[in-house]
Amino acid sequence: MGDRVRSFQFSGEGFVPPSTADFNLPPAFGHSEYTTKPVFLVFLSIIVVSAFFIAASRKAAIVPSKLQFAGESIYSFVRHDLGEEIIGHEFMRFVPFLFTLFTFVLTNNVFGIVPFLQFPAMSHVGFPYVLALFSFFIFHAVGIKKQGLGKYLRGIAFMPGVPKFVYILLTPIEIATFFIVRPLTLSLRLFANMFAGHLLLLVFITGGDYMLHDSHTFLKILSPFSFTMGIGMTFFEFMVQCLQAYIITLLTALFIAGALADEH
Repeated sequence: MGDRVRSFQFSGEGFVPPSTADFNLPPAFGHSEYTTKPVFLVFLSIIVVSAFFIAASRKAAIVPSKLQFAGESIYSFVRHDLGEEIIGHEFMRFVPFLFTLFTFVLTNNVFGIVPFLQFPAMSHVGFPYVLALFSFFIFHAVGIKKQGLGKYLRGIAFMPGVPKFVYILLTPIEIATFFIVRPLTLSLRLFANMFAGHLLLLVFITGGDYMLHDSHTFLKILSPFSFTMGIGMTFFEFMVQCLQAYIITLLTALFIAGALADEH
């Protein structure tokens, strides 16, 4: 975001609104797409999450420190609210995945408002696609293991208790829902929210910077309002970032719970 803001100060072209091109960042070195900022942020998120929870658990005590309390609170939230409450008595074997998914997505989302980083990696749709595929394979594997391949697929294609003539319409819908709509829902919801949120921040911050450096006095007067909206949107974006990490983890838990059910 900083590079884009500075570009307005020296270009005499007038305000150029942010677009999808602002998300296609050039490689940090070389010409490989694997050396771009989003890739580095994903690796950084792994380091940050690992370091935080190692530090939080290294000197565990009955009376927890602030760091231990923070780590335990996050874990307890995922374990109880997204694991036990949703999946039921078999929840513990899925907690590691749900916990990893939640903290990984949350950290990469929050990077979008961290100074000097200021880019949500999940605004590149490839990352949400991969996460959705993990969830997709896990909940289908769980269902197949519990019920057997034939029974599991029959349960999807032919919902029990439905008149046979309804299957003509219902079966294609159910198959599309389980094998296409669900992974797309997981990935595109996360991607679209992070993309739109970052785009809004770019509009207000770069727009305010342009008005501040414009020769027209009226636009200079208006620039603080644009910056104020940018600050307000930053707090709102933080709420959305947390919410989207919660939603993708919640939906994954719901899909796993459905796969474990005798009828789904």
